[in-house]
Amino acid sequence: MSAHCQLTGAQPGFGNAISHSHRRTSRRFDPNVQRKRYWLPGEGRYVRLRLSAKAIKTVDTIGVEAAVARIRARGVKV
Repeated sequence: MSAHCQLTGAQPGFGNAISHSHRRTSRRFDPNVQRKRYWLPGEGRYVRLRLSAKAIKTVDTIGVEAAVARIRARGVKV
């Protein structure tokens, strides 16, 4: 669960790396997951979230309270 976003649910995708000779080998496309700490005013505490770069922008837009509500709606413990 290391490369997994708590808000968007983004997780690794799989595909092929293609060399110059066109030989294919398996590879993994990881989302850009960062660990970020937010102040949650409703509960008076900090929460530490594992978010993709896209999800961090979403939190900036909708606010941390709404983002945590969405995460909890997905069934993830915060």
